[in-house]
Amino acid sequence: MSRFEDIYGHAPEAEASAPGRVNLLGEHTDYNGGFVLPIAIAQQTRVAMRRNGQAQFSLHAAELGQSVRFTLAQPPAEHFASYVFGCLALAREHGAQIPPLDIHVASEVPIGVGLSSSAALEVSTLRCLRELLGLPLDDVLIAQLAQRAEIEYAGVRCGIMDQMASSLADTSRALLLDTRSLERRFVSLAPGSAVLVLDSGIARSLAASGYNQRRAECEQAAALLGVASLRDVAEVAQLGALPELLRRRARHVVTENARVLQAVDCTTAAAFGALMNASHASLRDDYEVSTAGLDTLVALLQAQPGVFGARLTGAGFGGACVALCEADALASVAQAVLAAYRLTGGAGRQLVPAEA
Repeated sequence: MSRFEDIYGHAPEAEASAPGRVNLLGEHTDYNGGFVLPIAIAQQTRVAMRRNGQAQFSLHAAELGQSVRFTLAQPPAEHFASYVFGCLALAREHGAQIPPLDIHVASEVPIGVGLSSSAALEVSTLRCLRELLGLPLDDVLIAQLAQRAEIEYAGVRCGIMDQMASSLADTSRALLLDTRSLERRFVSLAPGSAVLVLDSGIARSLAASGYNQRRAECEQAAALLGVASLRDVAEVAQLGALPELLRRRARHVVTENARVLQAVDCTTAAAFGALMNASHASLRDDYEVSTAGLDTLVALLQAQPGVFGARLTGAGFGGACVALCEADALASVAQAVLAAYRLTGGAGRQLVPAEA
């Protein structure tokens, strides 16, 4: 993989990194003003920058082997560059004087499987700008600008969870986040437990369109209920007047928020795992963002004696599954489940912990 020096012939002036994340509970609740419980993963995206004294910015993405040149007057046509462009444009809007830069991006975060590779790119870009230019951006503001970059420049109407997790979370504790108030605190995993993430091998071909559709359905349900967002619905019984489809969508959000809050008080890994299992059933049946392959992989995980609970993670329609496991059983669980999954015709792989 290329380095900054390989592409530009000199060392960078500033470097920064940010992690991907996996969401343990609280799926599709963030854009409804609800509660989420992500944890950072070890894989990072790294950004390096240097003033280039030229008229244009130069961006190189090591994984893609692609370079792009642009100015801040016009967004680049290449989609991967839109995330970086958005961060630069919003930092300038926030008062930063940004000279043309050479920028190098290298990422270990798996792309397109629901581990927030885009948020890691946005947060690391803004962190690197902060380092290079001495910008007065705290970690929450970085997350907020990163979210705006994704919405306004990459065209994904995301909630704040991914960017807050990338900016604030760590790999040893989950981050309980109220996405409305941004109040947050860390929650330790049960002793002896650890997180396993497996890729289903199913491309998330409907993730963007399905995500935006689900968000619109939630907004429609909230409007019919006369509330600002589904966060304001406390009980499933309040959903009875909704049309059947919207009732199921809203029921997932209401029950998922409750599961996140219950998880904070769990004293055992088994209790936490039971909430993960219930979350998957809700995502499958009420929110309808699972697939047959995801359901198969989750069921195989749930059947393993070393697994406390498992569910799809991310937007759904493919991508990854997360499981809470006995820490000393991670390797054997992954091996057994992936072997069984291959017998069903699946082609999965281990994402977290990263394989050596």
